[in-house]
Amino acid sequence: MLICGLLFWVSALAVVSDIDNEELSKLIKGGVPVIDIRTAPEWLQTGVIPGSHLLTFFDEQGNANPPAWIEKARNIAKLGDPVIVICRTGNRTKAVSQFLSDRVGYAKVYNVRNGIVSWAKEGRPVAPVAQSAVTCKATNTC
Repeated sequence: MLICGLLFWVSALAVVSDIDNEELSKLIKGGVPVIDIRTAPEWLQTGVIPGSHLLTFFDEQGNANPPAWIEKARNIAKLGDPVIVICRTGNRTKAVSQFLSDRVGYAKVYNVRNGIVSWAKEGRPVAPVAQSAVTCKATNTC
């Protein structure tokens, strides 16, 4: 009973917030890291938010390796730190955000509601991705 109560208390502390581009901009200025979970071809297609961390969660076939991904994500943001996740339109990050909060234990996760597409459509800064950065996929470093 005590363990169930503690698990409930810890999960009650975990928060996932859907944010818009204005809030995203404020959080970036505040130093909250952004993890872009899209695939390398998607980064090349649209560019990325300057300073974001490129860390593919689902590959082109929809497969994922959560333990390996979490290990890399912890180098970007510790469990007690806030973190922002972004994808193309916000669909994949809904699941990843909830996973980070409920299963991994991140205390504060921000899901960019409409993804990079909305960010770019509003004319907000997007940086091109160098081909050499995309080759990280081949070396399993992104």
